[in-house]
Amino acid sequence: MTEIKRILVPTDFSEPADKALTYALDLAAKLGASVTLIHVFDDPFANGVYTGEYMPIPAHIREEILADLRRKLADAVARRGHSEVNLEVQFGSTARTIVDGAAERNIDLIVMGTHGRGGMAHLLLGSVAERVVRTASCPVLTVRSKG
Repeated sequence: MTEIKRILVPTDFSEPADKALTYALDLAAKLGASVTLIHVFDDPFANGVYTGEYMPIPAHIREEILADLRRKLADAVARRGHSEVNLEVQFGSTARTIVDGAAERNIDLIVMGTHGRGGMAHLLLGSVAERVVRTASCPVLTVRSKG
């Protein structure tokens, strides 16, 4: 069995993501593993979805977004009484950035929440968790909120 020393927890600040963070922190404490909490900011304008051209976010707005997201990550960890968590904000396509980041960091396990959408919502919105499960080079544990 592979030893789990590095856990990556992507978050969108939703209830399922919060549950995944709690689960990952508990698991990390038992295994002596490190945890990296990451939020991926998927900017549709950077990908040219609406304009067909690359439109960078102005530097001052980008810095405000980054600062706000870092505060949210720090708050999520502090609410659980932890301080030994690496916090990261990345820009890019959500699933791809998570998978690539896990490979670059030699992550042993990704723990992430899933909204558990079905039917039309799943067809229209897709699932970041599903894409990560399909493409990650390490195991992925999904945590679903009840309901």
